[in-house]
Order: sequence, then C-alpha cells, then structure tokens
Amino acid sequence: MSQEEKQISSRSVFSGHIMDVEVADVKLPDGKMTTREIVRHAPAVAILAIDDDQQMLLMRQWRAAVDQATLEIPAGKVDDRDQNAIDAAHRELNEETRLATDNLTKVSSFYTSVGFSDEYMTLFLAQNLIPVTQKLPQDEDENLQLEKVTLDKALEMIKTGKICDAKTIMAVYYWQTLTLRGDN
Repeated sequence: MSQEEKQISSRSVFSGHIMDVEVADVKLPDGKMTTREIVRHAPAVAILAIDDDQQMLLMRQWRAAVDQATLEIPAGKVDDRDQNAIDAAHRELNEETRLATDNLTKVSSFYTSVGFSDEYMTLFLAQNLIPVTQKLPQDEDENLQLEKVTLDKALEMIKTGKICDAKTIMAVYYWQTLTLRGDN
C-alpha cells in the first residue's frame, strides 16, 4: 500500500523573515482527510571548520526557541547574496568566524526536521583556514562568541549536553569518523 498523501489545498498562516508556515489539507492513502502544518524554510548551510591545531570552531549564541545559549558550528541560510550553497558557506564562514578557506568540501545534504519543515541543509568541511582579507557585515541581530574545542572535548560536550544542536552533533561524529580513518 502506498504511503503517499495527496495535497488537496494549502493556505499560508504566517510569513516571516526566516520561515513561512502553511496548513495543508491532505488526503491519506486510506481516503481519510487530515491537515499538516508545514514550515517552509530557505536552504541552509553549516560548516565544520577545523583549524591547523585540529580544533573545531563553534559559535556560542543565544537561541530564543530553547531559551539558552548553544554551541553550534557556523551556519546560515542560502539567500539572494549567494549563487549556491558553496557561496553561502564561504559567506557564513566569513561573517561568523572572520576566516576563509580554499579547502571546502561537501559532506552531506539533509532535511533538518522532516516531520514539519522542508529546510534542506548542506554540511561542509572547511580546512586550511586563513584570516579574511575583507570582512563581510555580520547579521545585526546575532551576538556570537567564537570558541575552539578538540575532538575529544567536543565528544565530551555532547555526552554532557553542552553541545545539543543536531547539525553540530552530526559534524562532530563526522569529524570522529575522519579521525578514526586517518583522513584529517
């Protein structure tokens, strides 16, 4: 039996700066009707940036949705300044860390929360980090603090809940895999 749902109609219930919300009326495979609340979000990027000392760059920032400061890898949405996800990754690395790279590698692309959002994120690995020659303007509403941690420290911070962001946890485990394979 097919699991596909057929969208009958949808309506916008909110349009904001970083996301839109719609409610869709759908027909289930068994013929019953239901509604789905869907967050529409621009594509996004995240960067696992590892410096020459084998430390990961993390940004500490306040996140109102969880009412706490979190430690996250540099990240942001792909917007009209960018031709593609690679451009967005370079821009976000500049804005958030004031670093650049000539060694940016795509790791993976994924939906961040398929239960309610279409946000599609691409994770990059950045190495050979150098200070930027031209600083791009930072987002006015961001108050970021740069922190550096080793792989062992990052793994410990995941265990203790100090790193609780999904994309960052994914990046740390990817870094661990690279290290175990001897690829970094």
